[in-house]
Amino acid sequence: MFKPIKHNKVSDEIVSQIKTQISEGVLKPGERLPPERELVKEFGVSRPSLREALNSLVAMGFLGVKGKRTFVKSVASETMQNSLSLLIKTDTKKIFDLIEVRKALETWNAYFAAKRATVDDIALLEELIESMRKTIEEHGTAFEEQDADLHLAIARATHNTLQAHLMFTIHDTLKEFIGRYYTIMRDDKNIFDQHTRIVEAIKNKAPDLARREVFRHLEYIETRVKELIQSEKGSNGSNS
Repeated sequence: MFKPIKHNKVSDEIVSQIKTQISEGVLKPGERLPPERELVKEFGVSRPSLREALNSLVAMGFLGVKGKRTFVKSVASETMQNSLSLLIKTDTKKIFDLIEVRKALETWNAYFAAKRATVDDIALLEELIESMRKTIEEHGTAFEEQDADLHLAIARATHNTLQAHLMFTIHDTLKEFIGRYYTIMRDDKNIFDQHTRIVEAIKNKAPDLARREVFRHLEYIETRVKELIQSEKGSNGSNS
């Protein structure tokens, strides 16, 4: 993936290569970088030079750190996510504006994924669907995490770098607010079936069908969240 470093300023060359990989969509938002020992070997550099470069990329907002692993951040995260979160916190109704944005973005994600998905992209989507199925059968619980991973995997399968980064930011923001509704929807089977139909359409290279299936899925989620919010309002009213 990377080339041995020949530049005088080693850390700058590492930064340049990683930024190029992110820009070209080779390194995708949310993707973890290999461990330091592997990067040192691949770049052919010292560990201090590598760490200097990674620290610079973290400071610039291209990379983030969770525990001991470094991952690719959405380039829109810092400028967009905080503002979106604040906006929704001040007005819960804005969550539906965000779902509308998802309809616009994700229907086209599915459309282009059906046109462009590689064998590896399809394999990942099928793996996530299988993980959802096992979660339902073995634990009988919601698969919120796999749901997020699936929608992001569809965005990545478009091979449009900007769409993938935008989707990463929007879905991360939405997840913060919809998570509590997801666990009480108890519609695991319905949502699983909807996701399965989306993946099948992408696998079968049916872009228009994939777009329609995503729209139906998000319409369903919007309806259920509205029902749950109304139910909560009713419960609060009866307890007052």
